[in-house]
Amino acid sequence: MRTTNRNPKILIILHQETSTPGRLGLRLRERGFDLDIRRPPLGDHLPESLDEHAGAVMFGGPMSANDSDEFVKRETDWLAVPLKENRPFFGICLGAQKLVRHLGGEVTSHPEGEVEVGYYPLHATAAGDALMDWPAMIYQWHREGFDLPHGAVRLARGDTYPNQAFRYGDRTYAVQFHTELTLAMMCKWSVKGAERMKLPGAQNRRQHLDGRLIYDAPVKQWLEQFLDIWIGTADDLAENRPAPVLEPQLSQSA
Repeated sequence: MRTTNRNPKILIILHQETSTPGRLGLRLRERGFDLDIRRPPLGDHLPESLDEHAGAVMFGGPMSANDSDEFVKRETDWLAVPLKENRPFFGICLGAQKLVRHLGGEVTSHPEGEVEVGYYPLHATAAGDALMDWPAMIYQWHREGFDLPHGAVRLARGDTYPNQAFRYGDRTYAVQFHTELTLAMMCKWSVKGAERMKLPGAQNRRQHLDGRLIYDAPVKQWLEQFLDIWIGTADDLAENRPAPVLEPQLSQSA
């Protein structure tokens, strides 16, 4: 059941002490949600149930979904909670990769060592087009990609990493890219992570900043449409207004 609290909470799962939910957090607050921020790598526990939350978002981080750290396994196993309870879940980059691992898929690097660090083309599938408008270019920061899990519906493709967004069931979404970045976050990432810009296929810092000026407006539009579909507003939840669902005839791999 959806919560009827007028200020429902969204569980926010971050992976570094200085990480923030960025633009996504701002938009969720504007929609009437409170944010329950937890950082499992720093010892925060995750709830055994999402009965007290309207949904959950698992963000990215510098680690790999294949790492042997205790918190990586704990988070990956915890994904059984939103799936079993059919609660809205959104996985971003590392969060998407952990979901793939939980669903039995693989997370691997590109066979030729290519990375996506900067802005790259994004291609919506027929299923993705049926849901919303997609930006032509999207911001990326990753060295690994993921399989499309069995039973998932692919919503967007990329040229270097083919699986960029998918939906699983009614309320679970995952994306490889980043729409949550503020300008301040981009500046920070591109300074602290400068070494990644030397990897094959990565763009330089000037391309990152120039790309934001050119490409960010459609990304902001996408995020608003996505939130309308995924979680709506606190008022939507209070009035039990359902989110749209994919048509069953749309191909899983379109």
